[in-house]
Amino acid sequence: MARSIWNGCVAVGELRVPVKLYGAVHDESVHFREVHATDGAPLEHRRVDPGSGELVPYEQIARGFEVGDGSYVVLDDEEVRSADGPAAKLVDVETFVPADQVDPVYYEKPYHLGPRDGSDDGYRLLHDALARSGRVGIGRIVLRTRERLVALRPLGDGVIGLSTMRFADEVVAPGAFDLPRPSRAPGRREREMAATLVERLSAPFDPAAYADEHRAALLELIERKAAGEAIEPPAAEPAEAPDDLAAALDATLEQLARRRRRRRGEHAGGGARRRARGGHPSRRRSRSRSRSRSRSRRG
Repeated sequence: MARSIWNGCVAVGELRVPVKLYGAVHDESVHFREVHATDGAPLEHRRVDPGSGELVPYEQIARGFEVGDGSYVVLDDEEVRSADGPAAKLVDVETFVPADQVDPVYYEKPYHLGPRDGSDDGYRLLHDALARSGRVGIGRIVLRTRERLVALRPLGDGVIGLSTMRFADEVVAPGAFDLPRPSRAPGRREREMAATLVERLSAPFDPAAYADEHRAALLELIERKAAGEAIEPPAAEPAEAPDDLAAALDATLEQLARRRRRRRGEHAGGGARRRARGGHPSRRRSRSRSRSRSRSRRG
């Protein structure tokens, strides 16, 4: 069972809803360790005092903030936590905004909130109020000695989701980049073909339909090398813009059409095989029941 990583309260004015915070994602990345390339021995990172050259044990390590000229203000964990103030255990909701007004670039990391200490009624009330309003609650939380902006929104199964957010000064606006402007507007035929392409590739979003193919390929490569196989890097495919947009769109649409015809052929082939075996299973059962009733009437 998942363990909570933070316990506190959601605060909306004088309303307090005790909650627990749970991580909503887990890391599935392939993790490597640094090793010596000549013999594969794992490397160690040690903390050394540059003045004396001595190793520094973990219990003697503190946090320091440089204030100039190589001087540091040293703080222990308790002193750092004292900056949290009375809001250390609060999700302090300041306002409610329409959900569609929050640009996804501001969302950072998702969490789940769960009720705590008999707060089921208040928790359900907050969830339903968010769901009916179509808004998200914007507030603040202190996590791991850092204040974060957060958004509370209703999820399925009566759960409240919490996402940490980026502050406005952390987001780089597109205008900050020296991006080239399009030299010309696309023609009518190109726009129509592009719209057709988008339509043919449209589908409901199913997150289970997408998997980390690079991770699977990397794990397979590791297995092959562990078995003694020599790994040859594949030839890089050129990533160049097509000279003729219309021709590229036409080729893509034709590729999609061939794929659709192939699927129809496979479907038709399956239907022919069923007919050769006596038709669709439901129709075979229907015919079997009809024969049984006929025999009963004759009897």
